Amino acid sequence: MSNAHPSETIPDERGNLEEANTIASEFSDEAKLKIEVIQSLMEAGDRATYAQKLKEAAQKLGKSVRTVRRLVDKWEEQGLSGLVETERSDKGKHRVDTDWQDLILTTYREGNKGGKRMTPKQVFLRVQAKAHELGVKSPSHMTVYRILNPVIEKQEKAKSIRSPGWRGSRLSVKTRDGADLAVEYSNQVWQCDHTLADLLLVDQHGEILGRPWLTTVIDSYSRCILGINLGFDAPSSQVVALALRHAILPKQYGAEYGLHCEWGTYGKPEHFYTDGGKDFRSEHLQQIGAQLGFVCHLRDRPSEGGIVERPFGTLNTELFSTLPGYTGSNVQKRPEDAEKEACLTLRQLEQHLVRYLVDNYNQRLDARMGDQTRFQRWEAGLLAMPPLISERDLDICLMKQSRRIIQRGGYLQFGNFMYRGEYLAGYAGESVVLRYDPKDITRLLVYRNEGSKEVFLARAVAQNLEAEELSLDEVKASRRKLLEAGKAVTNRSILEEVRDRDTFVTQKKTKKERQKAEQGEIRKAKQPVSMEPEPEEVVSNNSEAEPEMPEVLDYEQMREDYGW
Repeated sequence: MSNAHPSETIPDERGNLEEANTIASEFSDEAKLKIEVIQSLMEAGDRATYAQKLKEAAQKLGKSVRTVRRLVDKWEEQGLSGLVETERSDKGKHRVDTDWQDLILTTYREGNKGGKRMTPKQVFLRVQAKAHELGVKSPSHMTVYRILNPVIEKQEKAKSIRSPGWRGSRLSVKTRDGADLAVEYSNQVWQCDHTLADLLLVDQHGEILGRPWLTTVIDSYSRCILGINLGFDAPSSQVVALALRHAILPKQYGAEYGLHCEWGTYGKPEHFYTDGGKDFRSEHLQQIGAQLGFVCHLRDRPSEGGIVERPFGTLNTELFSTLPGYTGSNVQKRPEDAEKEACLTLRQLEQHLVRYLVDNYNQRLDARMGDQTRFQRWEAGLLAMPPLISERDLDICLMKQSRRIIQRGGYLQFGNFMYRGEYLAGYAGESVVLRYDPKDITRLLVYRNEGSKEVFLARAVAQNLEAEELSLDEVKASRRKLLEAGKAVTNRSILEEVRDRDTFVTQKKTKKERQKAEQGEIRKAKQPVSMEPEPEEVVSNNSEAEPEMPEVLDYEQMREDYGW
């Protein structure tokens, strides 16, 4: 073996020989592995040892012995620089046919005219469909991206010159593992976070319950709010799961919400991007992702969460601050009348929140695009219509759970309610898993453990509450009130107590209503009092009234009746 020389002589433009000195300063992991292999071959003392180490080097690099020999020859000629991958001479030039290049560029430009938006991936799918139609091989997705990248970068650079800042730039979020997620279309990357709403709520009897927790799920591409969970439970994996379930399913609301638009978002994400809280690091959430087919990621740093945290400030200033019971974000500067004015229940706040999100927030123009609302951007950014996921597929993953023993006759007791499920009588004495939605606990889903799986058995319905809808918070408040009054706690008594939940809210006046009533009393008190006596009530003698008719007697009839 000859010694390697990093310097060599090459002819210049005039044909003269000059010395070229190349020093490799940065090495990839593959180049470092090659260096280790070269060093091991240098240690070989004889031919047999060298042949053995050559085979070991081939296995270590995953290449053939012949390729390793060529690598050694290149090292002997060029030194360490021969181990570093050199750039191709045709780098930057596309080997694909010019017709394909024109088709790719035309498809992208036509797909992004006006309010239309088309991503590079969508362009690749169109090109692939065209190639299938012609019966020829389609350019790879990487080739399509390489052709479009200069066009996209040029557009972004031009936009950034006209409008400095983030407008027009491609969004990319960094994960804790060091990966970059480029957000290119809707339902690709969802984000989730919690906040404690600056609003005091009451139960149906007017007693202060406290401030509720709000969990939101947001699409990173469109900034559209896809789903929420509102309740008094502190952040946990179960709360996150309920918000995810709401975001994934199509949403239908009754007339009591007063909606003018539809909350048309649904589907499931490819990536779920959150902060590093224990509720997002739980095995429960990992299992949900594995079953539904999305990957969970943690933020690299807190500043990466601006997309999901910014709407909380908007909700606080535009919605919560306009409702009675608003506390403000600063505890020390909390309004004095916050507790006195609080009169909204959790159900009523949810109605206000849903209406604001559906008719206002999601229907606003997106600040980055200027010509699309958040919902329009979400709709335009879909690669395809999201598949509908049945509630049964989500039940086992996204609902709260508890364990109970099936009683004789197929009955179950939960939350002071007695439930009965069809076909459960045959499982009396067995321990089962109950899954339920805290917003309506009149119906339970009953599962049975079979090894490492849960098998659905039946739905159990609360007795005498078949046509009702009660939340877990309502039931707890009613039960507490009944116990304080010394009354029996039964399904019927709880139902009657819950039906009276609007009594306090309709009777309690807000601050403005109280001020208006007080001003009316003040004006009435300031009016001058008349000293003239009030006229006595005079009975009017209306001549036009019909006179009273005299009674007329039949003399002959009276004779017959009385024997006169």
